Amino acid sequence: MLSNELSLISRIESVAEHGGGKVTFVDGDDHTTLTWGQLHAEARAVAAALQARGVGPGDHVALLGPTTRRLVTAIQAIWLTGGALVTMPLPMRMGALDQFIEQTRTRIRRSDSKVVVIDSQLAAFVEPVEGDPPFIGLDELFVADGPTAEDYVRPADDPSSLAILQFTSGSTSEPKGVMLPHQNICHNLDGAWISAELSHDEVIVSWLPLYHDMGLVGLLTIPMTRDTNLVQGAPQDFLAKPIRWMRWLSQFHGTASAGPNFSYALATRALKRTDEDLDLSQVRMFLNGAEPIDAPTFRRFLEAGERFGLEPGVAFPAFGMAEVCIAGCFPTPGKGLITDIVDRAALERDQKAVPVDSDTEGAVELALLGRPVPGLEISIRDPRTGEECGDRRVGELRIAGNSLTTGYYNQPDATAELITDGWLNTGDLAYTVGGELVICGRIKDVIIVGGRNIYPQDIEKVVGEVEGVRTGNVIAFGIEGRQGAQNVIVVAEAKAAGDELEREITRVATDAVGLPPKEVVLVQPGSVPKTSSGKLQRSACRLQYLADELDRLERP
Repeated sequence: MLSNELSLISRIESVAEHGGGKVTFVDGDDHTTLTWGQLHAEARAVAAALQARGVGPGDHVALLGPTTRRLVTAIQAIWLTGGALVTMPLPMRMGALDQFIEQTRTRIRRSDSKVVVIDSQLAAFVEPVEGDPPFIGLDELFVADGPTAEDYVRPADDPSSLAILQFTSGSTSEPKGVMLPHQNICHNLDGAWISAELSHDEVIVSWLPLYHDMGLVGLLTIPMTRDTNLVQGAPQDFLAKPIRWMRWLSQFHGTASAGPNFSYALATRALKRTDEDLDLSQVRMFLNGAEPIDAPTFRRFLEAGERFGLEPGVAFPAFGMAEVCIAGCFPTPGKGLITDIVDRAALERDQKAVPVDSDTEGAVELALLGRPVPGLEISIRDPRTGEECGDRRVGELRIAGNSLTTGYYNQPDATAELITDGWLNTGDLAYTVGGELVICGRIKDVIIVGGRNIYPQDIEKVVGEVEGVRTGNVIAFGIEGRQGAQNVIVVAEAKAAGDELEREITRVATDAVGLPPKEVVLVQPGSVPKTSSGKLQRSACRLQYLADELDRLERP
């Protein structure tokens, strides 16, 4: 591959000039379609407007706004200036506004942004203060009498320059900025393209937030730089009516999409209730890879889609993370959901994945996530000794290759902890089966009791199925008990507090892991801490518990 093809700018220009792909922006139940060439012309004008405000190669541009056509245009425009996009998450819920404002201010400060581009809907919440860079309203970049596409001055390609600076959630510490250069992103996009067997006829449908790597790099940037069709919805539209995701796939003949565990649970419910005449027969890929995959939830979604023509082979359980740009391990397309059923006791006590029958007491089902995408390699190593683990031995997942982050922005100590001798330390506990990856959980989240490694998701899953508990809003963690042993705490969002509900949670948690929780805490709906992408923040919840800051439900 030529060096200039490792620049997002060159790839964007090539698609705009020679490609035939289109992008459709869905707003609720309405939509607008244009070619990538038409969007590029608009982006050139916006890039010129940014250049008129002093933005150029190497500058960081913070972007904050809901998913719209103008936001996508601004994302491309920032890259066209040679600048780096600083992704700014939106609040997951209104109750998290204070946290959203605080974290946004932190990201602005730590990113060294040249300017902050902000949508008018959010301008009242995040106003500039002394020491801030200039704030620019997103609408100001689209004025009719402003710079035009002809005013745009193209910078030279620099594949090693930053394209994206994506901050981690910062749940327990200052957020860290993941640095992603153009060439690393291009390498990863190529690896994903090959592994997923994508084609230019693809119709990718996405509602995922554009401030998160799966939505931004995985589902937006691939179509924009590799010339496929994209249907781009907004997270708020999906959450308001989950059936819209399936409706968009049917209406626009979508072939590929993605979402985390909770989205498939919502879609399952919507599919079971709908009487719409949906056609999902053209879908060939539903990627699930944001966190350890809940196989039963994913399977129920596939079953609910059968009457609409959905084939079971469309399941695409994968592994990815921002620190490798997005794509880490992909399965063989069409293979479907393949799981490994292992003995819980051996997994927890001996860190061995011993196969058992599905009806064995204490059996655990884990999804196989495929092999590294081209350009990457994986290694499972003992986190204490660093020794390589053989097949079915649990250790820390480490990754090497051409699409790793170059480190955390302005944080050399954190970067040194992240990358050792060219290997990225993921912090994930995992094992391999014939070269395919299986994720067990996060090292920092494991609860160690009596020599056992208890994985919190095993508790969270069964508690989330209890009547009266809000599915997907349960967190389990450990706290120090007597003589250094850890006690298990379960925090669950519920509709109402009550002794009976607490007893049922205690029962199912005990049945699941053979250990009763020290305490069950029922909290207000919407109060369990989550990242901007909807992942549970176990460390943050633990700190809230220890500080007695959980929003507990009052007993009747």
